[in-house]
Amino acid sequence: MDEIGIDVVVVGAGLSGISGAAWLAMKLPRKSFVVLEGRDDIGGTWDLFRYPGIRSDSDMHTLGFSFFPWRDKDAIAAGGKIKDYIGAAIDRFGIRPRLRLGHRVISADWCSERARWRVCAEQKDGTRVTFVARYLYMGSGYYDYSEGHNPVFAGQEDFAGEVVHPQFWPENLDYAGKKVVVIGSGATAVTLIPTMAQTAAHVTMVQRSPSYIVARPGRDKQANRLKSWLPANLAGAAVRWKNVLTSRKMRQRMMKDPAQARPMLIGLAKASLPRGYDMTHFTPRHQPWEQRICLAPDGDFYRAIHRGKASVVTDSVERFVPEGVKLASGQVIEADIIVTATGLKLLRGGGVQLRVDGQPTNLKDTVIYKGAMYSNIPNFSLVFGYTGSSWTLKADLAARYMVRVLKELDRRGADIAVPAADVASMKTTWMQTFTSGYVVRAREDMPRQGVEHPWQVHQDYVTDRRIMLKEPVADGVLRLVKAGEPWQVSSGTSAAPRVAAGG
Repeated sequence: MDEIGIDVVVVGAGLSGISGAAWLAMKLPRKSFVVLEGRDDIGGTWDLFRYPGIRSDSDMHTLGFSFFPWRDKDAIAAGGKIKDYIGAAIDRFGIRPRLRLGHRVISADWCSERARWRVCAEQKDGTRVTFVARYLYMGSGYYDYSEGHNPVFAGQEDFAGEVVHPQFWPENLDYAGKKVVVIGSGATAVTLIPTMAQTAAHVTMVQRSPSYIVARPGRDKQANRLKSWLPANLAGAAVRWKNVLTSRKMRQRMMKDPAQARPMLIGLAKASLPRGYDMTHFTPRHQPWEQRICLAPDGDFYRAIHRGKASVVTDSVERFVPEGVKLASGQVIEADIIVTATGLKLLRGGGVQLRVDGQPTNLKDTVIYKGAMYSNIPNFSLVFGYTGSSWTLKADLAARYMVRVLKELDRRGADIAVPAADVASMKTTWMQTFTSGYVVRAREDMPRQGVEHPWQVHQDYVTDRRIMLKEPVADGVLRLVKAGEPWQVSSGTSAAPRVAAGG
């Protein structure tokens, strides 16, 4: 099997991966890199999902790239527009010749003696290609592309109609004039129901517990005015910071005072619904931002209810029956099509088998460092974006931090950068406080965070920007050594004295 020498392997051709590739192209033009993508096209999430109404649930001025401002008038954008935008960035920064589509990374082995990764990718015909790289940047997302969370419902084989999971939407599914049941209350359900309701006879959302659903304009009038007045890059930066700071302030206020935020959000929902609508279906059990708040651009979800084309039922599914679904209350909801919008299945590290110096490495046994690198894994970044803000805000910082690390290695004549730690002696906690089902289900398989800087996950762009772009790379925790030199931390010791968060 041939080996291809390269400076950096980037995994993933979606927003996270292309962000990493673009920052390499801009800031380290002499470095060689390749982008490996397991699918046959670019776009990642925005190529995979094809369900009706697929769109962003964050504004594109923050979900888009900082270096390639979003110019479309729609702040909340359709999936096809987002994929086209990623393609435009690929061409703008000369990344297309570096793309290897249909190359699924299956393993990555680090050797400290050589200070190199051996990254093995498999093509569709089974042929394997090995890249020998100085740095491995994983921008492959956080969920399993091949399998969604798809619980088995009793009696599923008895249902006379069609059962569909949004992650694998049939290309020619005809739901016009049909009765549809959507099981789930998360962002996917809230996104697809308004579009399906346009032509379906009726769409019923069946939820075990409600979500907060907030209506907001699909277009940002202030942003569009700024884009008409200012040069593109200046307008893009201004709008991005406007949205970052506005949403940050709102989220912090809600989390600080949920007793005030909760009735406010429920009140907004009530104002958007028909008079007298049963508010138990829009009164969540959880506090604001314990789960992501769902977005209804231009109130499309509520408009479908006003038109009588959609409704919400709060109950558990007892079983499928030939004519639809039977709920725990005994109610039967008739359906021709059942959509199981039951969530994602998280997949750590894109399913890649990692080894460090011959030893299997499991990300669940690591502690995340500065939100981008992982304890005792050299020359390695894995992007895990924000759950309470636009994912790509964190991906952008992770890419820029990788560039800083590579520059620092070059400046020192070093080969290895590793956040070394005696993990067994560290006090750690979950890296996520979200209570969404897809997070809770995967909690035991995720990396952990420490309780002190720089091992904490902040979920805050302003804080992370200071840490990742302003603090010295050589901080006493990140070890920078030559190939073959020891970097491991002995049990009972630490890489550096602990400092308070933010210190």
